[in-house]
Amino acid sequence: MPVDDMPTGAGTPERTSPLGLERHIAGSRLISGDGPAWKDVFIQVFARNRVQHPFLVPAVAEPLLVWVMSGRAVVEERDIGGDWQASHAQLGDFFLTRSPAPYEMRWQAEADQSFQVMHLYVSVPLFEKVAREMPGGAGGVITLKDVSGGRDPTISHILSLLHRELIADNAGGSRLFVDGLAQSLTVHLLRHYAAVDTSARPRNALPGAKLRRAIAAMAGRLDRPFDLASLAHEVGMSAFHFSRLFKAATGFPPSRYFIRQRVARAQRLLQETDISIIEIGMTVGYSSPSHFAQVFRRETGLSPSAYRQADATRSPFPSSIAQDPDSVSNPPRDGKVGTS
Repeated sequence: MPVDDMPTGAGTPERTSPLGLERHIAGSRLISGDGPAWKDVFIQVFARNRVQHPFLVPAVAEPLLVWVMSGRAVVEERDIGGDWQASHAQLGDFFLTRSPAPYEMRWQAEADQSFQVMHLYVSVPLFEKVAREMPGGAGGVITLKDVSGGRDPTISHILSLLHRELIADNAGGSRLFVDGLAQSLTVHLLRHYAAVDTSARPRNALPGAKLRRAIAAMAGRLDRPFDLASLAHEVGMSAFHFSRLFKAATGFPPSRYFIRQRVARAQRLLQETDISIIEIGMTVGYSSPSHFAQVFRRETGLSPSAYRQADATRSPFPSSIAQDPDSVSNPPRDGKVGTS
């Protein structure tokens, strides 16, 4: 069966927006830290566009902190198929997730300031090492609560120091300094945001570094047929083992995720360029316009031409983001800790 004819996985809405990767979130990466000094934390700083349409946030093995560095925005999240929950985010606020399943996010930022955010991933080895050494760490699986729009002066201080080290002209940063900050941050997260599940077992999922490598490899081959063996080779695994761990990490088989990447790229091109629909289809691997339209409609609920027209004319979001900011509630996404 061709990859694009495979049925949607159970529980996955047919009309879910298929954005999920950083390269498909409108905006630009300003800087990232992935050299020798940054083995325990992976940092990226982004300048985001004012309006972000819904995109899929894939589950990853590593805890993720998103910290607002400038600007203000109404950020909405939901579990797939659930109700949107809104948070107001401004300078210094943070979002924390170690979600075991993908969820969706969208936002609208105020126009008077650049909306910049830092993404910080804590490595699994560091997280597990610190968790074992915490009081009660052997009593169950320790994970982190999800937080939407939180505010924590200690987190802001540590992230500010990491950012200064990242942008300083010091040959990639001091490993001792970065390691110390990474450990301090992890201890703080486990002290204040830990949740212990005495019945759970550690999730057997693809490690974050390998997941990012596989996703990047997919994104670079959207114009070519899906090749499971090549992706598995990219991360040094057998095809069977890779498929199982990839699905555990993202909630989707690799082939299904690849389709969502293709449509995500097509959505972005339809939104941001005047390239013809036929050419966009070929760019994401569909030589047949009718096949491209069929897949796109299945994933988004609209044909490519209708999606482009609707994007040019509609309000970004039909629900709470279009309201007066003072009238938007700030409930947590299911399982999240909401703060005002």
